[in-house]
Amino acid sequence: MSEKLNIYKRELKKHLYFSKMLSCADLSVLTNKSVPFTTKFLNELIADGSVVETGYALSTGGRRPQMYSLKPDLHYIVSVAVDQLITTICLMDMQNNIIGELVKVDLPLQNNANALEQLRNALVEFVENATIPKEKIAGIGISMPGFVDVKKGINHSFFPSGDESIVSFIRKEIEIPVLIDNDSSLIGLAELRLGTARNHKNVMVINIGWGVGLGMILNGELFRGHNGFAGEFSHIPVFKNNKICSCGKTGCLETETSLLVIVQKAIEGLKKGRMSVLNNFSFENVEESCNAIIDAASKGDTFAVELFSEAGYNLGLGISILITLMNPELIVLSGRGAAAGKLWLAPIQQAINEHCIPKIAEDTEIKISNFGQKVNLLGAAALVMENFDAPSVTESGLKIQELKKIKTA
Repeated sequence: MSEKLNIYKRELKKHLYFSKMLSCADLSVLTNKSVPFTTKFLNELIADGSVVETGYALSTGGRRPQMYSLKPDLHYIVSVAVDQLITTICLMDMQNNIIGELVKVDLPLQNNANALEQLRNALVEFVENATIPKEKIAGIGISMPGFVDVKKGINHSFFPSGDESIVSFIRKEIEIPVLIDNDSSLIGLAELRLGTARNHKNVMVINIGWGVGLGMILNGELFRGHNGFAGEFSHIPVFKNNKICSCGKTGCLETETSLLVIVQKAIEGLKKGRMSVLNNFSFENVEESCNAIIDAASKGDTFAVELFSEAGYNLGLGISILITLMNPELIVLSGRGAAAGKLWLAPIQQAINEHCIPKIAEDTEIKISNFGQKVNLLGAAALVMENFDAPSVTESGLKIQELKKIKTA
């Protein structure tokens, strides 16, 4: 089969991955190919066991179309979610089910000259311990913070790689296609293709984590800006608080809104004698501390609720700026912090009421993501499948197969 037709088959698989179930007519529209042409290749995918029939669509009048889905174990994706402190690795199937256990690696990024080598070693070990053949892995998707240059495969903030790209450094050792992207962009991609932002055109996806990122969806596409660095929401100057941000500037949105700030303020408040169910909590681990505060606030602990109310109002100031500039139809609160759920909504809405022109804000809806902390992993997996039919990735996969043949000859 020619490489062009192989790429078309991969395109069909990509659409089935993101949509879960599609008819032949749906695939014909999405790929801009005729129904007979699409039928021919769909039948080939059914014959080789890649695609399965999944019943008929709900009746809308007339004959119900046959629906198709990818076989869950057709391919697997190594999905990697990196944050400033912890890296999480998992294996996902074509239905976004996590196969086996999550692997968590303590991997601080700040001032860590060996971070890339540590990440590569963790991935090599993960793949070696996987219970599925390496040739069934479609790719490794890595979500990471920082200024990520997708085209060059480098991160200007973390993972110093010298003259070599992060992608090639990992790929040459592991022999699987590797893709990297900024974590907030990938959270936006996950929400756009699989989540709350699906079927919406203009959406701002807020990544609430140790910082505050932004995935910008404009006209139904992920917007990256001129150099791919659009969405650095954390670093818009909002406050005159003289607090130094991780970027080196002062007064950034991040300094009053991030989960790290909430943990820090919790510790400070408890030291000053605030009463809370958190009084006997150790606060030795940042991730566990954050989860404990969210749990306390969700159960109505007054002090914990106050922490989210203050951070939510400050986040609302930043969101007010986004609404005024971008006039989005939807704001999605996603990332690790989305676990706090409705605790964010009232203070954010208060800030919007106070700082937005009502006419601009009246049709903007705010929703909480349903993905929870899994969203970073889903974004990394979506990155692999978003590029599944890209010639560069396809060629990369073919070259790796050729390399394996040479090694075993």
